[in-house]
Amino acid sequence: MEIYVVRPGDSVDSIAQTLDANVEQIIYDNQLTYPYELAVGQALLVSGYVKEPDRTAAVSGYAYPFISPWVLEQTLPYLTELRVFSYGFTMEGELLPPSYGEDDEWMIAQAVRFDTQPILTLTPFGPDGNFNNQLIHSVVNDEAYTANLIQNLLDTMGRKGYTGIDIDFEYIMAQDRDAFSAFVRQVAETMRAAGYHTSVALAPKTSADQAGLLYEGKDYRALGEAADSVLLMTYEWGYTYGPPMAVAPINQVRRVVEYAVTEIPAGKIDLGIPNYGYDWPLPYEKGVTKASTINNIQAVRIAVEHGAEIRFDSLAESPYFTYEENGVGHEVWFEDVRSLQAKFRLMEEYNLRGCGYWQIMQWFRANWLLLQDYFYILKG
Repeated sequence: MEIYVVRPGDSVDSIAQTLDANVEQIIYDNQLTYPYELAVGQALLVSGYVKEPDRTAAVSGYAYPFISPWVLEQTLPYLTELRVFSYGFTMEGELLPPSYGEDDEWMIAQAVRFDTQPILTLTPFGPDGNFNNQLIHSVVNDEAYTANLIQNLLDTMGRKGYTGIDIDFEYIMAQDRDAFSAFVRQVAETMRAAGYHTSVALAPKTSADQAGLLYEGKDYRALGEAADSVLLMTYEWGYTYGPPMAVAPINQVRRVVEYAVTEIPAGKIDLGIPNYGYDWPLPYEKGVTKASTINNIQAVRIAVEHGAEIRFDSLAESPYFTYEENGVGHEVWFEDVRSLQAKFRLMEEYNLRGCGYWQIMQWFRANWLLLQDYFYILKG
């Protein structure tokens, strides 16, 4: 695989001729649309000799039950785990199915078909659809509620065919830190005895005493010891209500990994990877500006449509560009094969267990081809 960055005057035909590559393959791999216009600065994945990967990786992806069947079918060959998002629970530990009116059993059947492990994702969402730390507080501090939730999980997983659970609790109160760690340990021990895998999602900390509601309730060392694997949620530096910046700047991602491996064995750690970008209207005003979520293919098409040059931030190792529409300026940050390559190299450098994508609702073919060039995907 080769990454080619588009220069002024380039066309798909001229690039193919320069690299002795197949035009149709470049179009297909990079999901280019007719008439195949390119943006200056756009990174293209060009297929050549595909090397045999010398490392293995566990690869997970989160998906809602309303994912396109076609997108799921395209993605599953590259996944070892499909994390269905998500089940909830009540204050007393009663399990709540996904709240989108969609059945998850078809996803489980498809995962099994592709030898991918279907994973039940558990989240503490309140009635407003947001993370509710009172739900967490209630369940992790009451033995009866914990036992009820675990039994409900076992019943559902056994009935539906899930092979593991992912605990994605966010905004845990500092006072519940130890109780949450004990909860994860109890879940993991019970699941392990029943033949199930337990993972836990971790906010991107860079030190044990990092302040903030997102961080204080999670003890990396204790949770790493309790769970079978962890996912570092290394994204959302650039987010919907924040200022324009890279979603997962590699310099910040590296800091999280550097800290994580001091507390958790590298063989238990999955690196979180975003499969999306953001488009911010300008000027940014704190508390007012709201970015639109876009996929990575869409980002490039916006650049093409507006004649914008895509630039690459060397520190964040992320692509970005600006454009104007209807008199309003915009700034876009997204992921391309260069920013993904930086993350795959970080996984190699620290010999991590693998990676996990938030989320796989949109198909980005070049990502999966590049991943396969770096790692042999562990199935079964």
